[in-house]
Amino acid sequence: MTKLLPLPDPPADTTVACLVLVDLVGSTELAHRLPIQNYMALMTEFVQVMILSLEARGAQVLQHQGDAVLAYWDARHTADACGAALDAHDRAARLSLAELLGVNLRLRSGVAVGEVLTGMVGGQRSAYGLPVNYARRLCDAAGAGETLVCGQVAAMQLPGLLREARAPLALQGFGSECETFTLRHAGALHMKVD
Repeated sequence: MTKLLPLPDPPADTTVACLVLVDLVGSTELAHRLPIQNYMALMTEFVQVMILSLEARGAQVLQHQGDAVLAYWDARHTADACGAALDAHDRAARLSLAELLGVNLRLRSGVAVGEVLTGMVGGQRSAYGLPVNYARRLCDAAGAGETLVCGQVAAMQLPGLLREARAPLALQGFGSECETFTLRHAGALHMKVD
């Protein structure tokens, strides 16, 4: 009989958080097109810039896998999280190595809010709960250059940000009528980040 490992002690912390997932669009095509050393250097620069820019806006980066980076904020800082998700698009588009290699990087992002459990797994902070999965589904449904947010995020006060309702989406595990919104900076309030 297989013996299960004991549950972590102390128990994980429950918190209401805002999760942001940013993901590079077309990375598989780049992997085919670029020499492996150039591809690795580009992905390394991309991930490092994403991590640093998200952390600069107050995020705790939970993980990255390939060309996707997952970060979270306490839900009270959802406006900061949304701003960071939007700014990530500009940062990706302006990577110096991408310019040298003659490639145009675009990303997509998803933002969701809700209750998660956090704790240490393998020496790294992790989060588990529906918002983690929801942010992934929203990111997957976003087009290149787009940030999608769930209805709960769209209902929050987000100074300087505009929300545009989309037709309901079918998101795996969340139903066929998920309320989603495209998020963008309000015209003159959009600041480019160096």
